[in-house]
Order: sequence, then structure tokens, then C-alpha cells
Amino acid sequence: MASTTERAFRFGVNMMVSGSRSDWVDKCRKAEDLGYDVIGVADHLGMPAPFPAIVSAAEATERVRLCPFVLNTSFYNPVLLARDAAGTDQLVEGRLELGLGTGYVKAEFDAAGLPFPGPRERLDHLEHTLAELRRLFADGQPRPAQEPHPPLLLGGHRDRMLRMAAREADIVGFTGIGFDRDGTSATVAGPEELAERVEFVRKEAGERFADLELNLLIQHAEVTDDRSATLDAIRAYAPDRTVEELAALPIVLVGTAEEIAEQLLAQRKAYGISYVTVMEAHLDALAPVIPLLR
Repeated sequence: MASTTERAFRFGVNMMVSGSRSDWVDKCRKAEDLGYDVIGVADHLGMPAPFPAIVSAAEATERVRLCPFVLNTSFYNPVLLARDAAGTDQLVEGRLELGLGTGYVKAEFDAAGLPFPGPRERLDHLEHTLAELRRLFADGQPRPAQEPHPPLLLGGHRDRMLRMAAREADIVGFTGIGFDRDGTSATVAGPEELAERVEFVRKEAGERFADLELNLLIQHAEVTDDRSATLDAIRAYAPDRTVEELAALPIVLVGTAEEIAEQLLAQRKAYGISYVTVMEAHLDALAPVIPLLR
């Protein structure tokens, strides 16, 4: 059940492609011009380093918020992360939103020469990191531009991660996907499962649920007049589902701009999700939908 108070929509794009400085600046300016509210930077090896990219994005833009979406905290010492986050928030003049996750791709740990802990150990480290960030920010050592600290986004799918997000975060991110232990395969959540996940967060958050912003990471967005054919072409996302079932997936936005706008309005009503993030590849696709929902 969604909150009775519906938040205004926010739209984010998660940047994932490396390039020259001029390419990066152009992409960030384009995202702002298209009406996006948040520029995210994924934290994966082989992609742009999040904090330098965010500082560069801030220099090129005026109003968008900026977010590592999301940091692999298993790679970070909490004290050093606090320094980097606070310093970045100062440099971007309080536009930082701090997205935190556990990391899930074993191959990246292998490439970094680091052991790949189990899910429990990675979540333990994230929990410790959150406590240390709050302690350090409260002491003003280091001091971010925003008080008491940049908004925290925690995203995931399973119980313990969403429980932590419900109790600690300002923004709860729903991936709509559950990964296996090594991060090599995934299962896609349908509307009933997403509803259950939102209700789980509601119960865990208690009274603070009304203050939470809910985010959904969209895996495919495409404006088209031939919805059925387009959905059939992307069935690789969920080959076990029919086209009709694929159309109902919350993380898939396919149709005319008006149909997609109606889907997002329905999802906000059903789940309370008002903050929507698309992948960089779909930056242009969602653009005509944004003005319909302002």
C-alpha cells in the first residue's frame, strides 16, 4: 500500500560509460537539459570513478543532484570514505546524495585482488560503515556541506538489506532484481513481489516510512508505438515470462510516452515509488515522459 501523501516525481540517470572529459561534460549537461533531477555514477571496475566524476558533473551543471549509485562499500575503509564523501559534498556545494551498497560481483573482487566475503560479511561491513559515517559526520571530522550529512540511499532486494535501508536511509532503492551469491545470475521481480518488498520496508520503517523516498531502478525504457513487438524483442530479460507478463514488470517501461507516464503514475499509487532511475543507455528514451509528469 502506498503512502497517502504522494511525492513529486524525481528522475535519475545512472551513468556507466567512460569517455573523455568533454564527452562526460556534454552528457551531464544533456541530462540536466532533458529535465533529469539526479545524475548517478555506477561504482564498478571499468567505469568512471564515482567521486571525481561527480565533482566534474557539478562543474558542468547547475541544479541536478549527484549520487554514486551505489558505492561498493566493501571496497572502502569507512574513515576514508567519510573523508571522500564530505570533501565531495563540499566541492559540489551540497548537491551530493550518498548511495551505498555491499558490492555483489565476485569478478570485481578478484580483479582488485580482494577476498570476496559472503553476503553476511558484506552486510556487516555496510552496517559498520553506516555507523562510522554517522559518528564522524556528527563530530564534524570531516564536515560535509549538508547538515547533518548528505541524504543516504541504500538499495537492494533481500530482507536484511531492505531492513537496514528502512531503518537507516533517507532514500530506499528497489532494484527489482535479486542476484545469486556470485552476482552472475539474477531473477526479476514481478509486481506482486515488488509490492511485498515495499510492504516489508513499510513495516520495518514504522513511523519513519512517511519520510522515506522510494526509488526504482529501471532496466529498460523505450518509447514506441509498437509495444508488443518491442517487448517481444527484449524477452532476454525474463525469457520465462510471456510478453504480457513482461509488460507488467515494474522495471520495464515500454510504450508511448503517455503509456509510460500512466505506468509510472500507477506504480507511484501502488507502491509509493516516486523516484525513478534509468540506465545511461536509456537517457533519451525517458526524456519525453518527464514533462508529462511534472
